[in-house]
Amino acid sequence: MAAQFKTVVVTGPRQSGKTTLSRKVFPQKPYVSLEAPDERARAERDPRHFLSRYPDGCILDEVQRVPSLFSYLQGVLDESSRAGQFILTGSQQFGMMEQISQTLAGRVGLLSLLPFSSGELASHGELAESLDEVMFRGAYPPIYDQKIDPVLWLNAYIDTYVERDVRQILQVQNTSHYQRFLALCAGNVGQLLNASRIGADCGLNHGTVQSWISVLEASYVAFRLQPHHSNFRKRVVKTPKLYFWDVGLAVRLLGIENASQLATHPLRGALFENWVIVELAKGRFNRGQRSNLYFWRNNLGLEVDVLAERAGRLCPIEIKSGATFASDWLGNLNKWRKLAGDVSGAPQLVYGGDSDWKEDAVDVLPWRAVSALAEVI
Repeated sequence: MAAQFKTVVVTGPRQSGKTTLSRKVFPQKPYVSLEAPDERARAERDPRHFLSRYPDGCILDEVQRVPSLFSYLQGVLDESSRAGQFILTGSQQFGMMEQISQTLAGRVGLLSLLPFSSGELASHGELAESLDEVMFRGAYPPIYDQKIDPVLWLNAYIDTYVERDVRQILQVQNTSHYQRFLALCAGNVGQLLNASRIGADCGLNHGTVQSWISVLEASYVAFRLQPHHSNFRKRVVKTPKLYFWDVGLAVRLLGIENASQLATHPLRGALFENWVIVELAKGRFNRGQRSNLYFWRNNLGLEVDVLAERAGRLCPIEIKSGATFASDWLGNLNKWRKLAGDVSGAPQLVYGGDSDWKEDAVDVLPWRAVSALAEVI
């Protein structure tokens, strides 16, 4: 990206490794954190002079903290045709992407960095043996780099970032309403998003819930997986599903205190589904590509957990958390393939067990193989 664009923007949740990655890849570039009050004050007071201190560019961390800087950055970039001048990082898309599209269009490459993928953890011997432990720990780098108890770290993360930062953006006065809202979002993982029901359960109106979810998305806490529009002569659901960018975070918001509790939790299947979908998204993002993931569901209840769209083909992926294969797991995949016909790509089933084989033209994959699947969808 830096070889082709004048600027590269790396976005992602706080503590996902954006700063570490940027400084590792570009060790020769000066580094400036706009989280630091003195640097932020300089940038706000005299943006032109601030940028003039870095004639060969620099890494600007948490650039969303000084939105006025983008317009001046445009002028600097237009004075030179050199690629890779500035590396910008940001943990909130709220307003930042609008600034980028207005001032830096055509000058910037966009990348998203999520916490570690299971493949990255496995390659360094850090992937837990148990699937429940993998989901319980989550994938934020400090948990592995600093060997911190995931409960302690995620609790602090929720207190300092998910609650404080997001509440400040929303200007939420009633803390208990917001905490209840977060818990309800975690409780609705993998379900069709019903903002009215969530609002009724925590004393908020429909519009407020939609607004709060939009900010969770902009802050890389949660996201909405959209349904695919193909109907195949059937009425299809048009409501998105809600997921979290880190399953460990959702687990903490649900109050699960150890991996053994997760093993028998009623939402274990939904959390595993969330984990697989995010792993697939990481495979795309880590290659510099956008997400191509959807789900599909019609009005009769026929559903495919994931459709990966590639070159006009739709690759169906079913997700089952059980460790023992059951033949009826293939039912929805086979029905969908008949409806889709030639549009269907190779069907996959990811489950919570350890073996892989082909069953009725379906590739049955263990949970550990999801990183390999993520490399090819």
